[in-house]
Amino acid sequence: MSNKTKLHKIYNLTIKIAVVIVAFHFIYRRLFVKENFIDTFISFENKFRESSFIKLYILVLLLMVINWSLETIKWKYLIRKIENVSFLKALVAVLSGITVSIFTPNRIGEYAGRVFILEKADRWEGALITMLGSISQLLVTTIAGSVGFIFFAYEYIDLQNNPQYYLYGLIMLVVILITVLLLFFFNVSVLTVFINKLPGKLKKLRSYGRIFSIYTKKELLNVILISTFRYMVFITQFYLLLKLFGVKIPYYEAMVLISLIYLVMAAIPTIALTELGIRCSVALYFIGLYFTTNNAAAQNDIAVLSSTTMLWIINLVIPAMIGAIFVFRLKFFRKD
Repeated sequence: MSNKTKLHKIYNLTIKIAVVIVAFHFIYRRLFVKENFIDTFISFENKFRESSFIKLYILVLLLMVINWSLETIKWKYLIRKIENVSFLKALVAVLSGITVSIFTPNRIGEYAGRVFILEKADRWEGALITMLGSISQLLVTTIAGSVGFIFFAYEYIDLQNNPQYYLYGLIMLVVILITVLLLFFFNVSVLTVFINKLPGKLKKLRSYGRIFSIYTKKELLNVILISTFRYMVFITQFYLLLKLFGVKIPYYEAMVLISLIYLVMAAIPTIALTELGIRCSVALYFIGLYFTTNNAAAQNDIAVLSSTTMLWIINLVIPAMIGAIFVFRLKFFRKD
């Protein structure tokens, strides 16, 4: 074994240990130092004594499995263009990506966490493909949130004079936005043309431009459909958790407000240390609007905070802790 190979092994092990330590340190600080997790735990403990709560909670956990299984299927479907991976290997990549991403801004570490599972394919191409999958999810979130905003404006915003005029104008803007976004996504190959025209030192990037042209419109449609199913799963999780913690809000109202919560979260740049706090603040604001506007019974802020925190734990913390086991299977340095 050459000295270079030994050095690479040492670097690999050091990076893996560092990722796991930082991830667990972040989770600890996020739950027990920055946020008042004790209130959530007490609320959870009290509710857990109810049999109906246990059944719904198990359903939320099953939806978590479905959520990340769909993401795994989507990534496997996309990455097959440059390397065939099994479902289990793709799942390892997704879970490892969650571990790496949980302490990075806007979870951009997810790209790095996934591509280091690849054995032969170009990792930069893998990162671009992963980004394409993230764009599809963002697209679905934006479309659903935009449609939700129409219903939100109708019920919660005082349009003053000529309410129908403003509402029709808003509908038109949303239709135009959705059309533009869908046209861009289904014609993402235009990025290849743009990258191929990069001048000077940027010419080195031209070889990666092909990634945006290797998918047909039918394949992109399949990716959008998977992203849509996944979106339906995690908004259902949020609604079930609100119901579990006693937030009495009708299904229709909850879907409208939850779609806006996810839209705002997608639009706000966040760093890991503030993400949960922002999630809770946004959820408190929008869910609170229902109780204020409809003169409903007083909102239970602890219940909303508990629902939001528990969703974060179920969908991110638990997968990140599982993914920490698989981080040691990543290869940050190759033999070549």
